[in-house]
Amino acid sequence: MADEPQQERTEQPTAKRLEDARKKGEVPRSKELSMTGVMLAGSAAMLLFSGPFSRRLLDAFSGALTIDRAQAFDESYLVQAFSDVAGTIFIGLIPLGVVLVAAVFLSAAAIGGWSFSTKAMKFKTERLNPGKGFKRLFSANSANELVKAMAKFSLVGVIAVSWLWWSVDELVGLGGQPVASAITRAIEICGVSLLIVSCGLIVIAAADVPFQLWQYQKKLRMTRQEVRDELKETEGRPEVKARIRVLQQQIATRRMMEDVPTADVVITNPAHIAIALKYNDASTGAPKVVAKGKDLIARRIREIAAEHNVPLFSAPPLARVLFRSTEIGDEIPGKLYTAVAQVLAYIYQLNETLRPGQKRLEPPVPVVDEDKFNDR
Repeated sequence: MADEPQQERTEQPTAKRLEDARKKGEVPRSKELSMTGVMLAGSAAMLLFSGPFSRRLLDAFSGALTIDRAQAFDESYLVQAFSDVAGTIFIGLIPLGVVLVAAVFLSAAAIGGWSFSTKAMKFKTERLNPGKGFKRLFSANSANELVKAMAKFSLVGVIAVSWLWWSVDELVGLGGQPVASAITRAIEICGVSLLIVSCGLIVIAAADVPFQLWQYQKKLRMTRQEVRDELKETEGRPEVKARIRVLQQQIATRRMMEDVPTADVVITNPAHIAIALKYNDASTGAPKVVAKGKDLIARRIREIAAEHNVPLFSAPPLARVLFRSTEIGDEIPGKLYTAVAQVLAYIYQLNETLRPGQKRLEPPVPVVDEDKFNDR
């Protein structure tokens, strides 16, 4: 345990660790992907709704700038005029706002999925620790954020300046167009400009998403000891599982012993193996194995059979083959029908009174080819 803190986190996070992290609100997120998604959705919405929005904007400006003499000297009219203009513009911006809100949720859940956790909102005193704050400030993540910020500034700056230089003549020409068409075209230019800048951010987002996924996996990596401890916690400790197996075996053995008195014959090795067989002549099936065992269990099967007057029949080759080729509850294999039938016929005659003139059968010697069952 002394070297426990020095273990390296070389193991990939398990499904349970990932689920526990999700419950705490720890999921992979990419701010660059979210920003790119929002900007792409916003630019598309501006191009899609440029016509309706420009008409509302024109109506708002026309209403605000068209006043009569009485309204110009009315001190209360300014508030009313401002409210009307703001309301008209706000209604026109509702479609754009809906698209942006949807883009925020969809882009945020693109790589980490939906996650809501109250644990993430709990107050943590370590967040007020200046030492940890400085550590985060000079961490690898902070350096990565600084590099991304510089890359975004450079890329967006180059794209924006290039696009403005390309479209400067059109921007200047808006002053000579009618107001209605100038407003519509200005909104379209803003949408196209935002779309072009957003396309540049796709490059940064494409590089940031794999990095965030890798960093998330690295953060949740586990030591080998943590993996072993989690395995013990989820599947149970080995000693507990061993104890359960012992109890299950004891229960199965007890049930098996309860079926021995119902057997027709117990075929033995004679000392090391015991197989209890039962045949129901009312059914069309073959004899079934109701109990089997070796050594101590075999001795107990013989003792119970003797207590309940179940015949014991010594046939070592047959006993060995039955033990290898059958399980409790199985019917005997077809290759053993003849051998088992000889034994049962002999046992049944022992239990019956011989008719006058009927000759008593000699104990059979079942012929079994053990080589046919060696691959079982």
